[in-house]
Parts: sequence; C-alpha cells; structure tokens
Amino acid sequence: MNKNFVMNQIGVIHANEEGFYLKVKEEFRDALIGIEDYKYINVMWWFSKSDNITDRNNLVEEKPYHKGPEKLGIFATRSPQRPNPIALSCSCITYVDREKGIVGLTYIDANDNTPLLDIKPYIPSLDRVEEVTSPKWSKHWPENVESSGDFNWEEEFNF
Repeated sequence: MNKNFVMNQIGVIHANEEGFYLKVKEEFRDALIGIEDYKYINVMWWFSKSDNITDRNNLVEEKPYHKGPEKLGIFATRSPQRPNPIALSCSCITYVDREKGIVGLTYIDANDNTPLLDIKPYIPSLDRVEEVTSPKWSKHWPENVESSGDFNWEEEFNF
C-alpha cells in the first residue's frame, strides 16, 4: 500500500551569526508550552537541499565516512541523500521565548533557513540507550551530545 503523506512545516531552523535557534510559526506557538522544562529536545527537520529525484533515489553511499567501509546502504548513514529527506537532531535548549516562537539551541547540524518539521522532548526513559553497539570504524566518535560539540565532524563525513 503506497500512501502520500502531508506534513506541515512548523517553522524554520536558524544557524547563522546570531546563533542556533528554532523559529516556530505563530499558529504553532502554543505547542511550546512546557518545553522550557526540558534541557534537550529532538528536532525533526527537512534536508531541503536534498529534496530532488536524484538524492531521493540514492540507496547506497560510496565511502560516506573517511574511516568507514567503501559502501553503506543509505539507512546505515546520516547522509542527507535518502528516499525521504528527514533529519533528526538532538539539541540542547538554551532559552525559550514562547511569545516570539524562539527556542535557542547550543548547536544543530542544519543549514540556516532549514524547514522545521517537529519538536519532541528528549526523555531518557524513551530516548537513552545504555548499551549501544556501533561499527568499529566509528568507535573514536564522541559518546554523547555534550562532547560532540568539540569533535571535528567535517573530518569524518564525505557527504
């Protein structure tokens, strides 16, 4: 059964000289009530620059990581080129201005003016995994979001 889905863009992600923040559209601002009680959120966004037929048909990535295997299926990567260009980032909240629809972040790996799809609170009992398994070639990556800010991710990715 094939279905087409409709998503509503709830705002925009900003990543520029002013910092990192989410700007939620006015009609969705009431949905921010209580978000300031969380330190971390999961942000779903649209890889808008990869929303084209070529990128959506990419199923295999050739050497996506400098220290990784020669080939990986797209679902084993964080590549923006995928059948549905949906991204997920865990981000730390720095402030919330519900009236203006602003959620300040320490960092997010999105481009400026990226479409924002959804925000969910990071809840350890649902989102945290105690025993993680990852490939040997990525064992040198940081173990958590807090320490990944100092890591040079540009040296890792080929996409």
